[in-house]
Amino acid sequence: MSTIELTKENFEETVSGNDFVLIDFWASWCGPCRSFAPVYEAAAERHSDLTFAKVDTEAQQEIAAAFEVQSIPTLAIIRDRTLVFSQPGALPEAALEDLIGQARELDMEEVRRTAEAEAQAAEGGESPGA
Repeated sequence: MSTIELTKENFEETVSGNDFVLIDFWASWCGPCRSFAPVYEAAAERHSDLTFAKVDTEAQQEIAAAFEVQSIPTLAIIRDRTLVFSQPGALPEAALEDLIGQARELDMEEVRRTAEAEAQAAEGGESPGA
C-alpha cells in the first residue's frame, strides 16, 4: 500500500478507521525529509497491513501544531486512536523496521491503563506512582 496524504478533511476518518497509523510530518524544502521519503515508502510497501500517512507541514499547519511538531521530519505512530510514539529525525531503514516491530508488540490495554492513570494523576496533582 502506498502512503496517503493526511489533511484536516480526512484526518479523523483515517485515524479512527485504522488500528495502526504511521505519520510522516515533512515539507518539500526539507532535505532530511526528502532523504527519509524513500525509506518510508519502502516500509509502506513491506507493511501493507498498516496505514502509512504523510502530513505536509506547510499545507497542514493545524495538524502539525496539534502534534506539537517543531522539527521535521517527525514520525508519529497511532495505535487504536492512541499516540504511542512521536519523535523528530529521519530514521535509517533498520531503525524504522525495529520501531514498527516494537509498536506492533505493544500491549494496548496496558498503554491505555497507563495513559488513564497518568491523566488521573495530572488532574489530581498526584504522581502516577502514588
